[in-house]
Amino acid sequence: MDDYLKVEIIENKITAKTCRLWNLSIASVLALTLSNVFLTVRLLHSGDCNQYSSGADEGVSMVPRAPILTPATCLEYVLAESLANSTDKAVFSGLDLRLGRWDTRRLYKVFDFAVVGERFPDLSDTYTVCLATQSSLEKIYSLVQVSHHWSGPISTAIFAAGNDELYLLQIYLSYLRACFRPIRERVSFHLVLPKERAPTHLKSVHVSDFTKFDCAKPEATLNDLLKRRKPDTSKWRIKNPYPQNHLRNVARKGCQGSHVFLTDVDIVPSVNFAEQLDKFLRKQKPHHLTAFVVPTYELDERVRFPRNKTDLIRLANKGLARPFHHKVFIYNQFATNFSRWQADVTESDETKVSHNVTNFEFLYEPFYVAPDTVPPHDERFLGYGYTRNTQVSAWKKRRRGWGGLINSKEITRLEQGTHLNIKHWKYS
Repeated sequence: MDDYLKVEIIENKITAKTCRLWNLSIASVLALTLSNVFLTVRLLHSGDCNQYSSGADEGVSMVPRAPILTPATCLEYVLAESLANSTDKAVFSGLDLRLGRWDTRRLYKVFDFAVVGERFPDLSDTYTVCLATQSSLEKIYSLVQVSHHWSGPISTAIFAAGNDELYLLQIYLSYLRACFRPIRERVSFHLVLPKERAPTHLKSVHVSDFTKFDCAKPEATLNDLLKRRKPDTSKWRIKNPYPQNHLRNVARKGCQGSHVFLTDVDIVPSVNFAEQLDKFLRKQKPHHLTAFVVPTYELDERVRFPRNKTDLIRLANKGLARPFHHKVFIYNQFATNFSRWQADVTESDETKVSHNVTNFEFLYEPFYVAPDTVPPHDERFLGYGYTRNTQVSAWKKRRRGWGGLINSKEITRLEQGTHLNIKHWKYS
């Protein structure tokens, strides 16, 4: 009987210990789950956006803060003081369409520096690197975000077809310059017009034509203007390929510094990239056959723009960020080796090289910083596909010494939305 009681007591003790261990395991799992939920919510709804504001930029007084451009990214922008006055003129005023220069095949006429940013010459003297980008009328609103993150000179080539599209472009660029000081000061515009649908004249644009729009709604304003584009112009644009390589070359040659960061207009660089990159290039004094690849990510539209690499890696681990075109066409950026870049978690405020690009592939299309001596983009390719990678391939064929290095600290982010497996992914 005593032995029976002892066995029963021992069994009860074992059961009690097992229950305690089980309860402890459940509590641990719940704690980890709640912690993950908390961190995810924090990543999605972080309210610390003050450092992205340019309201105190260079001591300039700014007036009220506009809503964020997308519901997603903490890419706040600040409305400038009223920059327009009765003596202002619309962009392209006085431009003689009979002039300009032709491309090598006389398909497009180019007007270099059709609009010059007020501080563009001074910024070009200050920075060794310039951001070169290109756009059609439909996407030019992205410059608001880009110009608030990139404090250096920005050279932008823009395409317009027909009298109506050129007129809408006049109004919208004038609106952007009136509303946003970074665009007015930092961005120079180069105009590219197609021979087959060349504008014949400039319409008269008054100050009231572009100051009547709401500065807080650059994308909505553009969409309203696009409704005024003629149907035959829209049809022509659909049938005729967009000459993005021509535009890339024009934008690049508009840069005055020794190095160029070549992007598409809907790519938003990380905050303070211009300053960090300028400091890096001056310190490194890189070989003239060296290009620096900038890892580019797609972000879920619900998340805030990452403050640094650590934030970006957290987003990637949560499935809220992924390498550019990872799902659309993985080989587009595969040679960058994002896994290796993410594994380099050295804490430093300085930009540095992470690793070399060693597995170059033909379809590789990185976004990079390089000397202005890199080969131009092949203008025989029109439209989309085989545009950037043909220029990268030229490095290997024409200058065997070219090498690619992965920039360790800086990031860029793509802003344009589309439908993928996950509803809110963005890519260009």
